[in-house]
Amino acid sequence: MIHELAERCRSYRAFASGVCVPRETLLSCIDTARIASATRNLQPLKYRLVTTAEECARVLACVRFAASLPVKLPPVGHEPTAYIVICHDTSLAPDVPMYLKDVGICAELIMLRMVEEGFGGCMIGSASEALSRTLSLPAHLVPKLVLALGKPDETVVLTEPHDGDVDYFRDENNVHYVPKRALDDIIIDA
Repeated sequence: MIHELAERCRSYRAFASGVCVPRETLLSCIDTARIASATRNLQPLKYRLVTTAEECARVLACVRFAASLPVKLPPVGHEPTAYIVICHDTSLAPDVPMYLKDVGICAELIMLRMVEEGFGGCMIGSASEALSRTLSLPAHLVPKLVLALGKPDETVVLTEPHDGDVDYFRDENNVHYVPKRALDDIIIDA
């Protein structure tokens, strides 16, 4: 079951307009992340939900989707309908790299739960410093990762790398291809 969820848990960058993610779904996904293992069990992560169209537009202006693709994403009319901004609370633990693994663990759990609920999203690591001001975050809450969420409105296909090239790309039909290395290529034998 988890393998199938992971196969469907792609980085979606186009969403069905008007299909909102219910607040209860967002809270349920965060609740799953809340019970995950945490470094030294300090649990310094906090989550800022963004659900109104106005606030979603302001967050969109602060992030950049798919820097490797030569197209502007998301396409106009296919913007995310919700965001979860994962923040590090420096009043609970120092903002040091050892806590970044917690961000990754919690983000992936949230994304898997979103897929389980019939939604999808994209993890965005490139957000401008304006994001904190846009969301009126206090200084002790440092944004670490933005999850753009909604009902996926694009096709993403997993494929084999061509000559070892793992760069993702879109074809003329706007199908997004994501090369994944084979299992034999990532196992280190003793």
